[in-house]
Amino acid sequence: MGSAMNPSFTNPEPCSHLTEYKKAHGFGGYKSLQTRLRTTPNGRIALGRLQSSMPRCDFCSLRRRRLYLCLICSSVWCSDHTEVHWGSNPGHEIAVDIDRAELFCCACADQVYDPEFDTAVMVKQIMELPKSRDPGRGRKRRAATAHGKEEVLRELVLVPGAGRAGKNSSSGRPWGLRGLNNLGNTCFMNSILQALLHAPPFRNYFLNDRHDRQVCQQKRIRRRRRPVPTGELACFVCDVDSVFSEAFSGDPVPYSPAQFLYSWWQYSSNLASYEQQDAHEFFISMLDRIHEKEQSNFLHKAGSGDCHCIAHTVFSGVLRSDVTCAVCGYTSTTYDPCVDLSLNLEPRKGMKANDNSRISTLMGCLDLFTRPEKLGPDQKLYCQHCQVRQNSVKQMSIRRLPLVLCFHIKRFEHSLIRKTSKKIDEYLQFPFSLDMTPYLSSSIIRNRFGNRIFAFEGDELDISSELCSEFEVFAVVTHIGTLESGHYVTYLRLRDHWYKCDDAWITQVTERAVRASQVYMMYYVQKQQN
Repeated sequence: MGSAMNPSFTNPEPCSHLTEYKKAHGFGGYKSLQTRLRTTPNGRIALGRLQSSMPRCDFCSLRRRRLYLCLICSSVWCSDHTEVHWGSNPGHEIAVDIDRAELFCCACADQVYDPEFDTAVMVKQIMELPKSRDPGRGRKRRAATAHGKEEVLRELVLVPGAGRAGKNSSSGRPWGLRGLNNLGNTCFMNSILQALLHAPPFRNYFLNDRHDRQVCQQKRIRRRRRPVPTGELACFVCDVDSVFSEAFSGDPVPYSPAQFLYSWWQYSSNLASYEQQDAHEFFISMLDRIHEKEQSNFLHKAGSGDCHCIAHTVFSGVLRSDVTCAVCGYTSTTYDPCVDLSLNLEPRKGMKANDNSRISTLMGCLDLFTRPEKLGPDQKLYCQHCQVRQNSVKQMSIRRLPLVLCFHIKRFEHSLIRKTSKKIDEYLQFPFSLDMTPYLSSSIIRNRFGNRIFAFEGDELDISSELCSEFEVFAVVTHIGTLESGHYVTYLRLRDHWYKCDDAWITQVTERAVRASQVYMMYYVQKQQN
């Protein structure tokens, strides 16, 4: 983690009750909490070392999902007894969420944010950063890591005023950079929303009012010839538009996308729960919902089958699959639309199964994706020329690139035989600038046939000449922890600086911190052609 953390990006004004607490008690409570902070398996900071190994509510003696610790008297209570505690103990409004190590105001019944408290949490996280397990880096790598950690700690010394930008601070908040409150295991949603909020063509569509909520509401009323019933499903795209309006409003206070979550639940009832969901599945689900609502507003090109809704306009590309008969050489070609590329990590040849020190590269994963693959005997496909099922070779390539290219890294392995699942804790190296030319169908065909390009392949050459194959990364979604207990964090690249979006908290980090994370999804945008 680098030394360029800028706490000025997470400093909404504290509530009046928090201000009164700090005037009366200073920072002693924060300092004492640092000894109780611990890192959970999913990479989050929580409170530990309480008097009871299993903290329980002092009022009902139950181990509830959300427990709070009073900063004054160290009482513990559940969410059902919040008012009981501070109502009978004036001045005891400020508490800490035990599971999340977040400040909570009982009187406001909401999270509160304070840079000094965030500093205490960040210092603890930095102190518990794991040591590098890469033996090839040697002493120089370990010394550099230690130096970087000390450098950050010097900037985050817990003193009054630390983490508060000065009045003459020249650092500005990038437009649209706003924290999103966790509504109960919704980090999967927040991480994807942050990426989509800053996907240039997707962002421009909503900020330019291409989906007008008032017009949309009027159309619904005209279609029904009456006001829209209260219980009827709301327009999902309208709720997406509302998130954009809130994120780009200039308000620095973290936003709670509760209405958006409720709307998504309505359209995705099978995922409607407060359980942790997969960020990639949420991304696909969200694009599907937008497509369902928007497709009626856009006509398809005659005979092309292309959809011009905003979801497909920005994210949809076309894959080409060539299956060649191993006996006669006949090739069958199919084309399929896609909104992302799911890539396997490079195989670990000659390595132990539990050795996670190997580092894959994005280019290696793309090479693996487009490499010819011999299909097994149980995967024989019907050959139109031989008129029987034959052994064959399959090769994937990209016929058409999207405006925004999304990569999904397959980190979760599922064994049907053993009936087990696990996460692959392997690091991935990726470039900030990416040229996709080697993976286009035109390049794959040229490599396959050399200069012997057949006439029917000419359309691939025409398509490749119209595209810009150079991309720039702007968002990286990472996964921390295990398959059972994990946490999603997004890194955004804005104005050539990187920002870590961890739910409500946003901090500026260095390039090294991004590269050291366990990448799960990456978003690249096409470079503008001059």
